[in-house]
Amino acid sequence: MTDIRNLLNQLAAQEAQLNNIQFLAPCVGGGRVKTRVAGIVYTFQTQPKKFEGWGIFQPINDKTAKFVEEPSLPQLEEYFQLLKPLRLFLAYQLKGQKWLAYPTNESDAKQRFGFAKPIAVHLVTEGVMFESIIARFDGSSWWFEDIDRRADPFVAEQLREAFKNITPPKEVRFKGITPEMKTVYDLVARQKEEFMKQMQQQRDEKQLREALEMGGGELQNFRDRSTYWQVEWVTRDGERHTSAIDKNDLTVVSAGICLSGGDRHFDLQSLVGVVEQRY
Repeated sequence: MTDIRNLLNQLAAQEAQLNNIQFLAPCVGGGRVKTRVAGIVYTFQTQPKKFEGWGIFQPINDKTAKFVEEPSLPQLEEYFQLLKPLRLFLAYQLKGQKWLAYPTNESDAKQRFGFAKPIAVHLVTEGVMFESIIARFDGSSWWFEDIDRRADPFVAEQLREAFKNITPPKEVRFKGITPEMKTVYDLVARQKEEFMKQMQQQRDEKQLREALEMGGGELQNFRDRSTYWQVEWVTRDGERHTSAIDKNDLTVVSAGICLSGGDRHFDLQSLVGVVEQRY
């Protein structure tokens, strides 16, 4: 009984001291921060509740801690030295200051952390898509420390240029490109709906253009009509035609000329020859 009372007295004394301490901690959306006092982890609701960023906090009671001030750079650096670092490529913004990132060196990440996968990094205050950063791991979350000043800016520039030009992931090539760079590019490409839409449009256009050129025709324009393409094309002689082409196998849904109901017997490539013979 005496031991239990002593333990309860110690806990009460520690809680009484909470109001006299200040601690540095990161805070993300949701307004909760944690600190360890005498081996016990305390979680506080921040005041103000919507605070996001790095701060020095002071407990008001055992449930709430108020923001006191922003930490100085030396204080932040001292905090970061307690956490394990990892170099990452920024992929895209998830929400607010939270970004998805990917290790710049998969084997290093696996050796030191046991995995190499996309990571959510909190409190990213600077940096852009494909830029290399340094993040720190506290055992449960990753925190942005700084831009990786040792990284070659050429890499991010090349990846951004490829993305701007709607280059498919498999076609991104430049000197020094690594599997990790290809992976982060693919992550960004898959997330960007408009990018994927334009990339699909490029693939469709290439497919139609090649089929027509093999038959001797030339693509002028095409439109997506849900289950088929409305294709505008010309023959070698400059005759203009509009045909409906099945998306699955490029068979002719409607040639645009009378084929006595035999439209489906032809595909886009062979259609060119049929049309030229009739004219």
